[in-house]
Amino acid sequence: MALSGICRSVRQVFGQIHQCRPTVALNQTGRCLSQAASEPEPSADDNEAVNPTFENRNPRNLEQLALAVKDRGWKTSWPHREFYHRLVFSRTQHHVTAEVFSSTSSDPVVSCSTKEWAVKKELPSTRCVAACQAVGEVLAQRCQQAGITRMVYREIPWAYRSNAVQSFRTAMKGGGIILSEPKRKYIGT
Repeated sequence: MALSGICRSVRQVFGQIHQCRPTVALNQTGRCLSQAASEPEPSADDNEAVNPTFENRNPRNLEQLALAVKDRGWKTSWPHREFYHRLVFSRTQHHVTAEVFSSTSSDPVVSCSTKEWAVKKELPSTRCVAACQAVGEVLAQRCQQAGITRMVYREIPWAYRSNAVQSFRTAMKGGGIILSEPKRKYIGT
């Protein structure tokens, strides 16, 4: 009896396989022995999910959106530390120097000076108003190449009024640099 039951089931399997052969020969996809698994329905929450192994390959993206954290520092310290990039302009007896610092590093990100031969050879003097303007133009071009278009520039009030500082600021603005940063946006507060 058991043997006849096995033979009957074997015949049924061979019959199903035999019935499927014509559909395969006609290049039609059909499954006779198994059924396709149903796919889960997508939910609205899947759009909001973030991959747990996500790595931000553009760390300045949050900074450009004004969402990155700014280090506040102490309220009594000057200059304030609440910036992404800070421009420092200095004049000595012989040279003019301008540097852009990041809030995360004490090393300058971009710098320009009349100590550089390429700048120095085009100027009659390394300390005059024309030198300040030339340093501003070159630094603006280098900042544009580095992708830094906004920075904080705070000068001492009595030095701010000089013609050299004003020509430097004008050259930086003329090069497409904005000398202020957007206020930080606070999300969810």
